[in-house]
Amino acid sequence: MKILVTGGSGQLGYDVLKEGKRKGFIIQAPSSSEFNVTNEEQVHKYITTFQPDVIVHCAAYTAVDQAEDEVEKTYDINVNGTKYIAIAAKEIDAKLIYISTDYVFEGTGDQPYTENDLPNPIGQYGKTKYEGETIVANHLEKYFIVRISWVFGLNGNNFIKTMLRLSETRDVLNVVGDQVGSPTYTADLAYLLLELAQSEIYGIYHATNEGFCSWSEFAEEIFKQAHKEVTVHSITTEEYPTKAARPKNSRLSKNKIEENGFRRLPKWQDALSRYLTELEEEVKER
Repeated sequence: MKILVTGGSGQLGYDVLKEGKRKGFIIQAPSSSEFNVTNEEQVHKYITTFQPDVIVHCAAYTAVDQAEDEVEKTYDINVNGTKYIAIAAKEIDAKLIYISTDYVFEGTGDQPYTENDLPNPIGQYGKTKYEGETIVANHLEKYFIVRISWVFGLNGNNFIKTMLRLSETRDVLNVVGDQVGSPTYTADLAYLLLELAQSEIYGIYHATNEGFCSWSEFAEEIFKQAHKEVTVHSITTEEYPTKAARPKNSRLSKNKIEENGFRRLPKWQDALSRYLTELEEEVKER
């Protein structure tokens, strides 16, 4: 199987590339200079030349707050870029795995969102990702739209790395406690994405590690597992204002994964434990 990964230098793309190589697939993750998603001609040429069986589209504009100011750039990457890839995928009859987000929902209530719930994004990032979903569904039949949340991986910055860095100089931290979701380890997610890639059970999926927590509960578990003496004070979203609104309810139902014969991702606490071990090993290797 030949696989093309966009955004290969990001947290998820990095692990999809790593897992694909481990599985023995022919897999490429071109740099942004070789494959600029906003350059239609370049996208078309690369895809039609390489002729992948599957495209895993991880590349996206994900700076949520900045997206409110850089509206055109966000749209160009998340909407136009996705359209160019979908058109080329259709031309060569490739499967497309489009990585989406919990931000396509408004984030109210306390029940997990299912794949059938109607999206209603509240910010530019979510709006463009949902528009990307619509393009994929309208252009293709052989597609997977995979909504994820709260990702962390070895390659890049994330909440865990931020908490560990702050713990070096702080013993008390204020962390938002009224936004609830599921931390998701990109290594676990990459495994599932490649399982989907080998199937023909197309459609929309929610994929995160099992279990739910708030950001403050996540921080507490990070410090507990990392043996850091840090006190976490839970604060409200209103006490930590950001330019872009955050969904308070990022719970996603993963029942469809199981119903279609795929394995649910492990519990987020287990994923965190394995991730911290990997981080330690990476530091030792330097």
